Amino acid sequence: MAHYSPPTQSKVSQLIDVVVLVALTVGALFVPLWLGMAGSSKSVAAPVENPTWETLGQNATQAAQYEALGYTPASAHDLILARFDYSFTTGALLLMVAVIVLYYVLMLRFSEIEYREVISEKFGEK
Repeated sequence: MAHYSPPTQSKVSQLIDVVVLVALTVGALFVPLWLGMAGSSKSVAAPVENPTWETLGQNATQAAQYEALGYTPASAHDLILARFDYSFTTGALLLMVAVIVLYYVLMLRFSEIEYREVISEKFGEK
């Protein structure tokens, strides 16, 4: 049996691969933030007039830690009382399911093609 030597990839192709992967990673991390789809909560459930650590529900230890970070009750008000919105639409859920299923099918198809190419290179055609 002949020694298998896989096909080589040029340096330019490797550079393009790295640039594309970095761009996709940055896009996946920052595009939702830029579109306002992720990140911290935008609203406070029930604003408190003239907040104190006690009205914000913080004990002495928690208050000391906030103060060590430079917060006052007024500046920590939105941070402490902010609540995340966990609502979603059926359309968004269905779209996400479709994207995941499409990705899975695409990966299976590409894997099958590559598997057949490797088998063909290693053992020849039938």
